[in-house]
Amino acid sequence: MEIRVLRYFITIMQVGNITQAARQLHISQPALSRQIMDLEEEIGNPLFIRGHRQLHPTQAAYYLYQQAEEIIGLTDKTLGRLKSHDVVSGRLDIGSGESEAVAPVMAAVGEIVQEYPAVQVKLHSGDADSMFTRLDTGLLEFGIIMGHYNLRKYNTLSLPGKNRWGVIMRATDPLAQKKAIQPQDLVDRLLLTSVQTREQDAFRSWAGEMLNQFRFVGSYNLIYNAYLLVKNSSCVAFTYDHLLNTTAVDGLTYRPLAGMQPDENTLIWRKNQPLPNVGNLFLDKLQKQLQKENKQ
Repeated sequence: MEIRVLRYFITIMQVGNITQAARQLHISQPALSRQIMDLEEEIGNPLFIRGHRQLHPTQAAYYLYQQAEEIIGLTDKTLGRLKSHDVVSGRLDIGSGESEAVAPVMAAVGEIVQEYPAVQVKLHSGDADSMFTRLDTGLLEFGIIMGHYNLRKYNTLSLPGKNRWGVIMRATDPLAQKKAIQPQDLVDRLLLTSVQTREQDAFRSWAGEMLNQFRFVGSYNLIYNAYLLVKNSSCVAFTYDHLLNTTAVDGLTYRPLAGMQPDENTLIWRKNQPLPNVGNLFLDKLQKQLQKENKQ
């Protein structure tokens, strides 16, 4: 399986048409079709159902597309590091969940992209498990972990601010009359939570025996999607404070979880793994940004 052919395949998946993909790749349509048929023969599965002027990806195509993007991303990152030497260039990959504590990180990143035009930044959204996996495979230089985890295998840098857990609901919900939410308040309610929240020990400790009576009807990766469901249903969604401006969002309000310990924010990167020049620059910029904020 050649990297070049994987790039061809990714382009076809993105544009959805082999003729347009061929034009974009500057190769002939028959040559591109032949390359894809050879790839299908190599993997032993059809990648597309071919219709009139349209390609319909199979399940194998969707799986290969996800894997191919990671393979190409790691390949490009490796080549960029090998070519860069002492030049500050290449791509900086940072993974994080949603939190206002990410602000100083973004400030440091903003300085880099302004000062070094050759640097590209890719921000990855995801939960802690996806951060660990991508860090360990080299797809990320840095990850921002929220909550309490065993981080002994990583270098760490604590970020300021705490993430306070609560729920968003309709402003007309009876729960909105409470200043803070107790576990018993959520029994038999339709609940949405982030993928990792319900697995955290802190959340399980807060919910206690009531956890078995919670009705989790769905999970989310991005809070805005959960907000839309809450807005249009009787669901209640767990989230950090300040991710949604509920004073301006029509018809919704936020209430904290009573007694729930806030989550910490930690920047992590692999131990015993040399960082590229742009990674070291990022750490330097971030530490200066944190020092500046501490003095304010």
